[in-house]
Amino acid sequence: MSSTAQEKSSIREQVSDLEWQARVDLAAAYRLVAHYGWDDLIFTHISARVPGPEHHFLINPYGMMFEEIRASSLVKVDLEGAIVSETSYIINPAGFTIHSAVHAAREDALCVMHLHTDYGIAVSAQKDGLLPISQQALFPLASLAYHDYEGLALNDAEKPRLIEDLGIKNNLILRNHGLLTIGKSAAEAFLSMYILERACRIQILAQSGRAELVPVPDQILSGVAAQLSVVTVGQGAALTWPGLLRKLDRIDRSYRE
Repeated sequence: MSSTAQEKSSIREQVSDLEWQARVDLAAAYRLVAHYGWDDLIFTHISARVPGPEHHFLINPYGMMFEEIRASSLVKVDLEGAIVSETSYIINPAGFTIHSAVHAAREDALCVMHLHTDYGIAVSAQKDGLLPISQQALFPLASLAYHDYEGLALNDAEKPRLIEDLGIKNNLILRNHGLLTIGKSAAEAFLSMYILERACRIQILAQSGRAELVPVPDQILSGVAAQLSVVTVGQGAALTWPGLLRKLDRIDRSYRE
């Protein structure tokens, strides 16, 4: 057996079934980000809390492309970004700065997805941010916050300001930087990102036509959250996630290893 195969087998044997499922779902989220073209080489991160009483989290190995990530290659760290389980991989501690702040402040943030998508960054650079000009935009607008750019996310002193700006919202536009979504699962964080990114793309496309844009009336915005629950039959991201996993399985099942 190769050393890589031994490591995969060893990790599966060392962790609980709940942790392994969290690993598979997080690896799937990385693969889906790559599939939709939202990755930024080896940069940006998706983190997930490990089930259990410890404040431990899973994050991508630094230097690995998103399309390569497997359940066994994810690295377990604590809130300070220190590796807490044996692994041959390293992480980017600076890349965990934003994630650790959100995980520490929000018990419901079991998965945090931060991306540098083209359309997301384009909208983040616009003074008015995300506009209510599409049905897709209404869902993130129901729970959307903004955080001003303070340079590369390396400074722990920025964390309190970021958390204050995020508040209880589940979608965050990082000015001049990118997008962030949180969820109680990888499925929730991914679906929120899918909708937010698509809303940003639609906005840039609509603006490129240089025609006057028609905003959705304010009175419609207030009922969006309840409408989303109806659309997903009360199941939210759980309704879309199995189909996304089947898509990945048809492409490449190795994320499950």
